[in-house]
Amino acid sequence: MIRSYLLSFAFVMLASLLNAQQDPQFTQWFMDPVSANIAAAGNNNLTNINAFHRQQWVSLDRAPVTTLLNLDSRFGDSPFGIGVQFYQDEIGNVSNTMVKLGPSFTVNPNSSGTQINLGLSVSYFAKRFGNFNYWQAIDDPISDNAIPTEGQRDNTFDIDFAIFLKNSNKFYAGLSSTHLLQNSFNQLSITPKRHYYLMGGYNFSLNGDNLVLRTNFLTKSDLAATAVDVNINVLFDNMLWAGVSYRPGDAVAPVLGYQLKMNKQDQISSSEQMLRIGYSYDVTTSKLQTYQDGSHEVFLSYGFMFESTPIRNKYANPRFL
Repeated sequence: MIRSYLLSFAFVMLASLLNAQQDPQFTQWFMDPVSANIAAAGNNNLTNINAFHRQQWVSLDRAPVTTLLNLDSRFGDSPFGIGVQFYQDEIGNVSNTMVKLGPSFTVNPNSSGTQINLGLSVSYFAKRFGNFNYWQAIDDPISDNAIPTEGQRDNTFDIDFAIFLKNSNKFYAGLSSTHLLQNSFNQLSITPKRHYYLMGGYNFSLNGDNLVLRTNFLTKSDLAATAVDVNINVLFDNMLWAGVSYRPGDAVAPVLGYQLKMNKQDQISSSEQMLRIGYSYDVTTSKLQTYQDGSHEVFLSYGFMFESTPIRNKYANPRFL
């Protein structure tokens, strides 16, 4: 009972200090850089629908559960792209909901080298506190006026800005910041902190497209605390990938995935499609490891592009019928 009470109290304290981190965390973030950098929207010329679902700290009561859905695309041959994001995060008796919408712009779309992309998004952020009577210890009820006994909610708007660099399928880097306006949840007395993200990656061709070593890193900071996420994975035959992610002081996570490319072209149309699915399991290395059974995360993606092929006019020569 004492251990359950202490864990419950920890969640209450975490809920009251949520201004330290409002953004979701995903182990397989590198499969969809748009999740942390809006400037990456439309960077592969496909319309992409990406989804993450993460169940963190399994077996721990009311542990975080996060779902994120991203859609990004490019407007034809123009330098403009667009990204739309929705995520729902539940932790303890606290619920976070966010919707983002914003464009991306390629500064040098015709460059054969490194392309420079800028992105700006507007977000609607809603936060809800549930009934905290759940957290009171059964054997020793405590009345604390600082802990609300009834549900409370509030919402606000904010802005994100990002820069994303990409050189073919070899190299990428990005810098982004969220919650730039730091608009407060006045009814909850919470002010979101600015978050800064620095990401990058490089692909090494070991045997052409048959064997590619992919390296990725992500640094997250609110200038009070900083977390680093490093990933190494190998892509086999442009279909299967396997690797490991590491967050110092937090977790080691094996990752596994599969992708299927489907290209088609005929006289009147052409299409390019890609289906990807990934799974990761976080083995917790922090002091929480004795209270839970790790974290599960699933990634699913579908990208597509359909184009019609212009029909050439045919002219008959009367000499050759």
